[in-house]
Order: sequence, then C-alpha cells, then structure tokens
Amino acid sequence: MSVAETDVHQAVRVKTGVSGLDDVTPGGWPSNHLYLIEGDPGAGKTTLALQFLLEGSRSGERVLYVTLSESRHELQAVARSHNWPLDAIEIFEFVPSPETLKAENEYSALHPSEVEFQDTMQSILEKIDEVRPSRVVIDSLSEIRMLARESIRYRRQVLALKHFFLTRSCTVLMLDDRTSDHRDLQLHSIAHGVLLMERLPRDYGIERRHLRLTKLRGSVFREGFHDYTIETGGLKVFPRLVAKEHRPPSRTGVASSGIPAFDALWGGGVPWGSSTLITGPAGSGKSSLSISYAFAAAKRGESSALFHFDETLGPLLERSRSLGMDLSPYFDSGVMEVRQVDPAEVSPGELVADIRDAVEERGVRIVIIDSLNGLLAAMAEEQQMALQMHELCSYLNQKGVATFLVLAQAGILGPNTAPPVDLSYLADNVLLLRYFESEGAVKKALSVVKKRSGRHEGTIRELRMQDGSMEIGEPLREFSGVLSGVPIFSGSSVALERAMPQDHVKADRRRAAKRGRTAAKKTGGRSNGRAKR
Repeated sequence: MSVAETDVHQAVRVKTGVSGLDDVTPGGWPSNHLYLIEGDPGAGKTTLALQFLLEGSRSGERVLYVTLSESRHELQAVARSHNWPLDAIEIFEFVPSPETLKAENEYSALHPSEVEFQDTMQSILEKIDEVRPSRVVIDSLSEIRMLARESIRYRRQVLALKHFFLTRSCTVLMLDDRTSDHRDLQLHSIAHGVLLMERLPRDYGIERRHLRLTKLRGSVFREGFHDYTIETGGLKVFPRLVAKEHRPPSRTGVASSGIPAFDALWGGGVPWGSSTLITGPAGSGKSSLSISYAFAAAKRGESSALFHFDETLGPLLERSRSLGMDLSPYFDSGVMEVRQVDPAEVSPGELVADIRDAVEERGVRIVIIDSLNGLLAAMAEEQQMALQMHELCSYLNQKGVATFLVLAQAGILGPNTAPPVDLSYLADNVLLLRYFESEGAVKKALSVVKKRSGRHEGTIRELRMQDGSMEIGEPLREFSGVLSGVPIFSGSSVALERAMPQDHVKADRRRAAKRGRTAAKKTGGRSNGRAKR
C-alpha cells in the first residue's frame, strides 16, 4: 500500500455515538482497527459500546455485540434504562457447552479450559463470518484471559483476532474490566488505541467519572482527563477546554454597570473580553455589584448567564428588586438565564461545558460565577481549580465575554479576611470590598486594586446599599487601614459626612430628628427623656 493510500485509509473515521467523545478522538475512531476500552466495573464500558453500535446501525451498518460475561437479558436491561431499541444489533451470547462442566478426568489429553477456549474462539469467528459486521464489540477480554491461562497464549490469540478483523474490514472495541494486574500492558501495544475510563469516589456527593485517551496510533488527539456522566440516553463526555483553539475577540469597548460612579472607578467601565474578580467578606455586596452588569446588559438587550452556587433564584430576585433591579422580566424573556449549581452533584467539566454552550449557542455576553467557593468545593485540588479557571477565563476573554468571578473571603471583620485560594493573578481586574466601623455603625468600602488594561481610580470609597439603590460615596480620605480590616479615623464627623452622598446624610438627619420627636412625644415633650411629674 502506498503512502497516499495509507493517508486516505487513515482519514476514514467512524463516529463513536457518544456526545463529546468525537471531540476527544477527534472525529471518531479511525476505521478498520482494534481499540481497547479499559475501566473498572460500573465505569460505563457497556453503555459506551452499545452507543457505538447504535451509531453504526443508524448509518445502515451491520453491527455485532459478542458477550462472554453478560447475558442477553442483562444487555437488554441496560438498553431499556436508556430507552434504546436493540433490534438492529446482532447479539451473540456465547454459552459454554455442558461438556465443559464435567470433571477434568474426562479429558485424557487436554485441560478443560483449553477445550472451552478453542470452542469460544471458533464460535466467535464463525459468527463474525456469518454476520459480516463493520462494527464489533467483544465483552469482555477478562473471560478470554482466564480461558487462555498463559499470558503468551493470550497475547497470541488477541494478535490473531486483530489480523482476522483487519481482513474483514471491522472496527472493533474490546472491553476489559481490569480485573487482572493493572501493570499488564500487553494489549496496549497491540491495540490501535486505548481509552481508560475511571470512577472517582468522593467523601460527599456523586461519584465523578473521567476518561483519558492514552493512545491513538498515527493521530493527534485531545490529551488529558475529560469528565463524563452517565445519563438516560447514554454517556455524555465533556472534553477538556483548550483556550488557544479559539479565536481572539473582535469586540472592543467597555461593559457598563449602570451606576456612573461605579463605572468611574474602572475608568469608564470593565473592558469586554476581560475577567473581573470581586472579592470580599460575606454580605459586603459582591453579588449585587456583579448582578448590576447583567441588569444593565439586559436593558441594552444583551444576554447574560448567572451560575449560582450559593443562592436560589427566589432570594436573588427579591434582593435585586430591593436595590432597584427588577430581574424578573428579563428571566421570563430569556435575556438573562440562571443555573443553580450544586457542587456535590456536578463535575467541573460539566460546568465548563454549560458555560461554553451559553456563549457559543445562545450568544451570552456576560458570565457571572457566584461563587468560586462553591466551584472550589467541586474541585479535587486547589491546583486543579487554578488551571481549569485559567483555561476558562482565557477562553471567555477570547470570545469577547465580560466575566465576573465572585470569591468570598473567610471572616467578616478584622485582618484575617483571606480567600480560600488566591486567584487574583488569573483575573484581569480585581475589586476588593471590606467592612469598616464608623461612629458605632458597620459600613462597606470598595476599591479597584487591579485593572490590566487602561487606567483606574485608586481611591477607597464607601458603598451604600439601601433605599432601593446602590450608591458610591466620596473617597474616604480621613480613614487609613480600611482595606486591612482595622481602619483608623483621623478626621471629624463633618469630614465623614462629606465622604457620604449628601442625600444619605440628609436622610440620616431626618431619621434622627424623627426619632427625637417620637421620644419627646412619649415623655411629654421633654427632650431630656424624663417624664412630667
């Protein structure tokens, strides 16, 4: 066969039938080769194999499932759980002959396993010649391994099967449950490709599953681990995100929050195609400030997606409404979408796939992840989270999306407000929020501490969230140590009033005067609080 003929032959691929797996392979399995599918019991090997054969039957191909370990009834039960018809799949269930159950002394020259091994292999070959399929699944190799008894005989038999299928133009999946020594790599050298499927137990929540294509001879494939789930309808694979595969954005300009004073802190707004980390203690206004960008975008007719780990939709709508942002009409129309994410029930790969779908299929321009603390709970290790968030942020930036990442810090007041993991180096922009004490009241402060592109204001300002709005005060020039959590006030009460929006100062004075009138009325008009004699 010439080089040109070889290239053409290798270019022909067959679809796997598994959502997302064709992106890993990529394009499907190179046809007319033998592939090894390894995985612990319960990893989903049988489900994957049935999807592979069903995909072939939909294309009008003849397909064959050879089962040595599961019965036809068990396969049909798996198919019913996914609402699959198996009418188009030829199932060959090899049942050992009754003679194999007799005592060993009835065989004068051969061990019973040798007779059964020969019968098994001969039956498989005869069935393949009878059906003449283009796709074959053999389930499982552990049965052949036990019958062969010796490793050298086992390897020779698999090699013989490989050459036999090659002459019949078959694409073959051979399933192995890894019940033998995991260091046995004999089949890896024989197979054209090797797919490893693993289950990852967790202390709480669902088990995570991921797969890895460890070998695909003569092909470039997507390396690394890829999360997958087993759902009604089969396996769903979430390929690992590689940001560099996506083109840079064409959109320029800034995204506005709809709060002029807040936008002024950013030098006009947050650039499109950038990621913004909003960090601070619980209740300091992180979520509300991030929602303001989605609300402003919705009023412009632009789509946004909110991925919430810590809050349900009802409280989110009520809190936003109390701040003058009625989100309900935009959720009802689909301009804004929200997904409540349970970190115990979702894998990081699935979450990233949902974000990609929102951006690529529904044209979302703003993505909010609230909070990263919930995402951290779904991650196995902090380092894994940092790497995955780096790829996700780079991808969203290249898509021209404005991304807002909310990160809650430990503690409420004092100098020990530290985040559970430092992701500030990943973000293009960083907004820091803090509590501070003043005249017996707890107040909120915010400051832009990082903006990778362009100028920003370096002041620390008060954030007021009440009376149906969010407002930004004047710089807190009379304070020091606000961001450290231990502020020191060196000015006067008049200076503090100047640092507040004047309408709020007047409102505070009106409320104080009202309280005084009420107290005077109760005490008979005496301002000193003593009742009439």
